[in-house]
Amino acid sequence: MILEAVYEQGVLRLTQPLNLPEGTRVEITLVKSGTNFQQKKPADILAAIASLPLEGEQDKFSGRDHDQILYLEQERQ
Repeated sequence: MILEAVYEQGVLRLTQPLNLPEGTRVEITLVKSGTNFQQKKPADILAAIASLPLEGEQDKFSGRDHDQILYLEQERQ
């Protein structure tokens, strides 16, 4: 649930009423209004991940080298 509030005199005032019993404790994550914060669909997130390159074009590192880097193995000749 996303709610909008205004901070006035040290108190957050909701712009719309909230249907909760009096005294209910809630957790709040603040996102400044105007921040480009959007709920994305899981399919859109997965599509963005799938569009990433498997390896950088200009980086000489390769996933094939992981044993050498992790275990300090000498290059095989």
